[in-house]
Amino acid sequence: MTDLRDVLATHVSAGPTPGAVALVARGDRVEVAAVGSAGLGGSTPMARDSIFRVASITKPVIAAAVMVLVEDGRITLDEPVGRWLPEIAAPSVVRTPAGPVDDVVPAARPITVRDLLTFRSGWGFPADFSLPAVGLLFSELKQGPPQPQRVAPPDEWMAVLSRIPLLHQPGEAWLYNTSSDILGVLITRVAGRPLPEVLAERIFEPLGMADTGFEVAAGKRERFTSYCRGSAAGAPELVDAPDGQWSSLPRFASGGGGLVSTVDDLHAFARMLLADGGPLLSPASVRQMTTDHLTPAQREASALFLEGQGWGFGGSVDITAVDPWNVPGRYGWIGGTGTAAHLTPSTGTVTVLLTQLELTGPTPTALMRDFWRYAAAS
Repeated sequence: MTDLRDVLATHVSAGPTPGAVALVARGDRVEVAAVGSAGLGGSTPMARDSIFRVASITKPVIAAAVMVLVEDGRITLDEPVGRWLPEIAAPSVVRTPAGPVDDVVPAARPITVRDLLTFRSGWGFPADFSLPAVGLLFSELKQGPPQPQRVAPPDEWMAVLSRIPLLHQPGEAWLYNTSSDILGVLITRVAGRPLPEVLAERIFEPLGMADTGFEVAAGKRERFTSYCRGSAAGAPELVDAPDGQWSSLPRFASGGGGLVSTVDDLHAFARMLLADGGPLLSPASVRQMTTDHLTPAQREASALFLEGQGWGFGGSVDITAVDPWNVPGRYGWIGGTGTAAHLTPSTGTVTVLLTQLELTGPTPTALMRDFWRYAAAS
């Protein structure tokens, strides 16, 4: 009978993924497996408490932190963000998405907190990465694979963002990634404290997420995995070592993809959402996070990333049972560093898969799909 270790080992042995740790939980029943190595040399075995760069799994955490501030009464969902982010109080929009970045019109209305949470601010990645306005996100903002020590500090980053026009009017289209980084700056300014401190106090400490943050302390680096990508030669190439870019706090703590974490820490975060938000959020806030907010046209235009799924606050929401693992209401997301974390309220299921091999595109890997099939069947 196939077990979770078998699923992971099949892919790790075939390469180029050096190792993986996965968790499948339903209620008090938790299955965890760790296979392969934490680095490229094979000397350090992967373990349950191995620490990974989780990339875009950061996004649901950021959304939860925003909802904490909403419940505090510090901000509201339909409030224009210009009060806190004056750099983008009156943005410009390219006249046509494929047009030059200097052919712009004023935004029809201000960007709201809700626009950022639903990725409909007007900034971000569409299906066509070659559009001129999208190119500036890569060249000027360093959007793309996480590189925490190479991004400008928040105030400088916002100043650059203010000079980049929106690709679409606020609320008009779902665009990937950039809104979460803006939310990270919003949290900092509303709370009046750096984002790492806010998340530690309001999210990580209450949930016991002791290994989650924007840096890995020296005493934990023996558990920190290497980050790699595939190569034409077949063997993975090192992108970042345990003593690399996550060995100190970054100048820009990325709300879009800067966190490190473990399977058990992410399980704790998912359990909070399954418990209707306790002890952090109200059931109403959890419903907002885990409900699809997109129109059918917006989902269709975002098929490259969403594959027919909807989008809540900071994560995707399955709306139809397209595949064996697609259960309506499943909420979560995948990370470009080879990570995935989801929860399904109807079944009380949590699935977490962490690898250190960078994705080659925005869609799930074969390992992720096999892992989800296993979780659905088990």
